[in-house]
Amino acid sequence: MITGSTDGKIMVRRCLLTFKPFRIFVVGIGFFSLCFLMTSLGGQFSAKRLGDSPFTIRTEVLGGVESRGVLRKISDMLEVILKRMDSLSKLDNTSTTDARRLDELSSAINRFQPVGLVEKIQAIAQNVSNMATRVEQILHNSMVQGRVRDGTSSQCEVPRDPRFPECPGKVDWMRARWTSDPCYAFYGVDGSDCSFLVYLSEVEWFCPPLAWRNHSSPPTQYILQPKAPKRQAAFRTDLSVLLDQVGAGKESLSFMKRRIRRLAQQWATAANHLDAKLEQRWRDQKKILVHVGFLTEESGDVFSPKVLKGGPLGEMVQWADILTALHVLGHNLKISMSVKELQGFLGVPPGRGSCPLTGPLPFDLIYTDYHGLQQMKQHMGLSLKKHKCHIRVIDTFGTEPAYNHEEYATLHGYRTNWGYWNLNARQYMTMFPHTPDNSFMGFVSEELNETEKRSIQQNKVTNMAVVYGKEASMWKLQGKEGFLQILHRYMEVHGTVYYETQRPPEVPAFVKNHGLLPQHELQQLLRKAKLFIGFGFPYEGPAPLEAIANGCIFLQPKFQPPHSSLNHEFFRGKPTSREVSSQHPYAEQYIGRPHVMTVDYNNSLEFDSAIREIMRTQVEPYLPYEYTCEGMLERVHAYIQHQDFCAPEPPFTPANLSRQGSAGGGRITGPLFVPLPNSTALGWASNVTAPTAWPPLSSLRLLVSQEGQSCVEACHSDGFICEPAHFRFINNKEALRGLEVQCEVVDSEINHILPAFSVVRRECGLQREPLLFSCAGYSPKYRRLCPCRDFRRGQVALCRDCL
Repeated sequence: MITGSTDGKIMVRRCLLTFKPFRIFVVGIGFFSLCFLMTSLGGQFSAKRLGDSPFTIRTEVLGGVESRGVLRKISDMLEVILKRMDSLSKLDNTSTTDARRLDELSSAINRFQPVGLVEKIQAIAQNVSNMATRVEQILHNSMVQGRVRDGTSSQCEVPRDPRFPECPGKVDWMRARWTSDPCYAFYGVDGSDCSFLVYLSEVEWFCPPLAWRNHSSPPTQYILQPKAPKRQAAFRTDLSVLLDQVGAGKESLSFMKRRIRRLAQQWATAANHLDAKLEQRWRDQKKILVHVGFLTEESGDVFSPKVLKGGPLGEMVQWADILTALHVLGHNLKISMSVKELQGFLGVPPGRGSCPLTGPLPFDLIYTDYHGLQQMKQHMGLSLKKHKCHIRVIDTFGTEPAYNHEEYATLHGYRTNWGYWNLNARQYMTMFPHTPDNSFMGFVSEELNETEKRSIQQNKVTNMAVVYGKEASMWKLQGKEGFLQILHRYMEVHGTVYYETQRPPEVPAFVKNHGLLPQHELQQLLRKAKLFIGFGFPYEGPAPLEAIANGCIFLQPKFQPPHSSLNHEFFRGKPTSREVSSQHPYAEQYIGRPHVMTVDYNNSLEFDSAIREIMRTQVEPYLPYEYTCEGMLERVHAYIQHQDFCAPEPPFTPANLSRQGSAGGGRITGPLFVPLPNSTALGWASNVTAPTAWPPLSSLRLLVSQEGQSCVEACHSDGFICEPAHFRFINNKEALRGLEVQCEVVDSEINHILPAFSVVRRECGLQREPLLFSCAGYSPKYRRLCPCRDFRRGQVALCRDCL
């Protein structure tokens, strides 16, 4: 052991004994950090008052973002010092010089002052940095001396194996940086080349297995985990277990639980209907982790404090419905609302996320958001790349392939703060079906029975309007006075704007403001009102669907020009080039008149005419099937059972296909794609055996876009949906021949508009990077080959044969 009675050593041992049970970080400060702070504050944090220390520190120090950042750095450095101290304590016969250096370290510690901690925080950080440097020097010198004494400095030679070309470079990196993360020590790394090679061959996979190691049990990364026997998923109608799992302590969680309870009966009815529709067929039960990143303290959680103050609720509505759908479908569900819970569920080793997980991924699927994805990257290390095919990202506004492909986005100006994850674009799941490259997750609105619908129609107040906007900031729209005066001329105007003490000045005096209403009271207001009117913000929220479901007509502004990341601050930085033509494009395009009217608010005559038409028009409450509980269950069931982004897709080679009924499976000689009756589209030839795919190739409709037109628009104009899963089947010369495209040159390139062709130059291009297959891409110089598909009535996410 280290000789000499240094104060630093005594303090380390005392802290280790005192805080060992509390090794896990508390409010972002490691236990060793608490030791130093305890000492520096003259003992005011003692072992007899353990409960005081974390909360006192949180109150006195974590006053702002900058302070938290500095404290986090201090905590990281102190944890590194602890690792060095642990290593030093294991070494024998340390020189008197080292003891003297530890005495110097103790003196540095004692220079901490208890007064004005926040004001001195930068100076403390510098002291800690100096300490870390000194301990690093001591450790390095002591370990070198130890290796010379033990004769182990050259025990392991770094292999030069062409099968593992990265091994030497990884060993060099470990020599320089192994102390940068405590997780390496957790896996047994001690600074020797042997420990590096053991780690790099058995925990990671960059070096070959060592001959002298016991290989009776294969290294972690080479183990083929036996698949657990499949279990059948059974529909659930009791939501009590789910409600317990959601937890408590935040207003956001209370809101979600109230919503789950309110819709419980509708979920139960929907489960029974879907069970009958599926004829009780086998459904695999999946192990699913749901990590709600935006509600974690680590992401800032700006939503929870605003739940009762008119803040946005759309994300919480969707997450509550996702949790309920997964539970009702009968899957094995775990819910994480903090990084600590995430680490525990995944098996993250202690440290800062540089190392792989301690075992195989314990889940079939992980649902999270962009915040959660960033947290997983920080804590999963190399395992994120290995397991990312299991991830589904809930993404309100969508992520287009050009933004998702990291290298392509960087080279071609599509890089944003959100995209670049190199996922299959269908792993992103949106709130509305606006981006066919992604999967449509959605949410649900409350469904009315026939008696409720008749009652609503009988009690509608023809001249009553409710404004869509709970926050006073939404009423600051320039020019609103003009169209609100026109509205006031015909209707009584109601608002639900949050306020604490006095009426918000942005709300005109003639508006009857009810304040922020609980959900059931808002629903009663909507059941009486004839009109629900939007000001242009928020975009694409759930409220318009709820209003339409309660018999309101939704009036919204038309955007000229459309809003996008190119011209509007709200969309700037989002990983999409989608152009938004109105406040709620889904309501405009998929519902439309008479339930939805989209007009130019700057045209007073058009606005006036729309108000008078609304007062004359009688509508029934309407809810699209895909936003009912049954519609969402149907869709989520299909995704879980059929979408598999982990299984490698074999390359599609048309020459290997055979005709149905041909002797010996003879090769095809006729066309692969044939004209469909009463359509300009081509379909899969019925006499050619279709490869296994989901959606099945029976749904494929092959079209050509115009120049400057995306496949989203081309498919929609013919009554279809663009299906990105079918791109790989049309990315070939057979598709070009079927469409009678004249090609003098056919190249294979990396570009998000391919496959496409130029009529003028007679140039044709096929896609070389599958991650860039894009429904959204377009070019003014090229016409695109578009893989469209049919869809089920009321369920655009699924083709007719997709269930």
